[in-house]
Amino acid sequence: MRIRSLGVIDDAVVELSPGFTAVTGETGAGKTMVVTSLGLLLGGRADPALVRIGAKAAVVEGRLVMRPDAPAAVRAGEAGAELDEGALLISRTVSAEGRSRAHVGGRSVPVGLLAELADDLVAVHGQTDQQGLLRPARQRQALDRYAGDSVSVPLEKYAGAYRRLRAVTSELDTLTTRARERAQEADLLRFGLDEVAAVEPLPGEDAELAAEAERLRHAESLASAAQAAHAALAGDVEDPEGVDANTLVAGAHRALESVRSHDPALGALADRIGELGILLADVAGELAGYADDLDADPLRLAAVEERRAALTQLTRKYGDSIDSVLDWAQKGSARLLELDGDDERIAGLTAERDALRDELSVLAQALTDARTEAAERFASAVTAELASLAMPHARVTIDIRQTEDPEGVEVGGRAVAYGPTGTDEVELLLAPHPGAQPRPIAKGASGGELSRVMLAVEVVFAGSDPVPTYLFDEVDAGVGGKAAVEVGRRLAKLAKSAQVVVVTHLPQVAAFADRQLLVEKTVDGSVTRSGVTVLEGEDRIRELSRMLAGQEDSQTARAHAEELLEAARADA
Repeated sequence: MRIRSLGVIDDAVVELSPGFTAVTGETGAGKTMVVTSLGLLLGGRADPALVRIGAKAAVVEGRLVMRPDAPAAVRAGEAGAELDEGALLISRTVSAEGRSRAHVGGRSVPVGLLAELADDLVAVHGQTDQQGLLRPARQRQALDRYAGDSVSVPLEKYAGAYRRLRAVTSELDTLTTRARERAQEADLLRFGLDEVAAVEPLPGEDAELAAEAERLRHAESLASAAQAAHAALAGDVEDPEGVDANTLVAGAHRALESVRSHDPALGALADRIGELGILLADVAGELAGYADDLDADPLRLAAVEERRAALTQLTRKYGDSIDSVLDWAQKGSARLLELDGDDERIAGLTAERDALRDELSVLAQALTDARTEAAERFASAVTAELASLAMPHARVTIDIRQTEDPEGVEVGGRAVAYGPTGTDEVELLLAPHPGAQPRPIAKGASGGELSRVMLAVEVVFAGSDPVPTYLFDEVDAGVGGKAAVEVGRRLAKLAKSAQVVVVTHLPQVAAFADRQLLVEKTVDGSVTRSGVTVLEGEDRIRELSRMLAGQEDSQTARAHAEELLEAARADA
């Protein structure tokens, strides 16, 4: 990794061993920034407070070696990234304003992709993870992860049935608790639909009747106007000598027809006047028919107005127009069918709810059985690991229990509480020595014991669900003496099958590392490129001496450091 402008680190390069790398240094030197940097590369939260004061942005770049068919490489390829000689290049930039950018294999990608890749690349564990392990929910997750398909398969089915049961129960509650409101709604709909059905409106009827009423109210003036217009166009029978439009146009046409052969232009005008005469004759005929057909019957007008009044009653309540009223009636009928079907719906949902509860009972029992079987194997494996971590007499057990609840589902002949992950409450118990009663690790484990339990759990996971890299941030806190040596030895063993990075204050742990990195501040309080160095030979002995006695040149500490290194090499 290359780290720039992150916390106390100005510009530094961190080269990790394929096996076991120990990161050491004085308190406050910036060791934790190594963990923070890797966290950013793996999609961790971007905190602008991490940006070094005076810098515009913090940048972390990493080169991760992996096989082309590795899950992370395949997922990155789907996002358009490419491997560079068997390595995936990842970078993360965090600006002082809080903006964050990510690049994978030369492509800009969402930060969320980094988190997806992290699941297959690195397991990060620190003090906060130890605290998380104290929570029963995390312990259940750990057990389920260890159990694998034997739990995940029934758990997936259970979760689906649980979600459906929640939805069915919610709908049932709505139908039953709102029964009165729904009955009132149904009554109002029936009344309105009956009103509409009694009138039997037709689409567009209100507009048609409005036009007819307007015509009937002005029938006399309309007839008089039509007759006058007809007389102007076709002549008045009472005044046969009068001049009308048809006569004048016909005269104009005859005048031009006699000379049209002398000029084509004048002939064209004659044709147009002829067309005008035909149009005038057609209009005159229609005016005559209109006047003859016009009905001035006052009884018809009264009937139209009465019908319009009935339609207005509907539009006042159910829509702006009859078309809107008919649309309301159509939707209201569908809603009424739905409301009237509540009883059938309630019966159907009740039957489905009961069936789902029965299904959950079966699946919950399967989950309990699978967890119980996995718990025995998991506890046995963790107990064996603790024996190699200087806790030879410690015994780990896992308590799987249920809480009785009359409203719950039946498991093992009892009604018990249930949730989205089943009915089981899982708790990790520790008996640190013979004769001690198993107690929850939150109450029965000291800080050093908790660190070793955490490490033992991770080692067990490494055998069942391995990832390429493990990062431990001072999980050896509270451990010392022989226990610290055993922790170092166990980490070295884990490093034979995976890459292990440990931030530690313990020389007993650092001595087992294949590579030891020293993080040092410069005089101005920053960590520069030369501030993260690989320790070898005399330099490594000097750092182990400092870690042992706080004195780099103490002969006693040097001898002890050399002895630690020799013992670690012999153990390897």
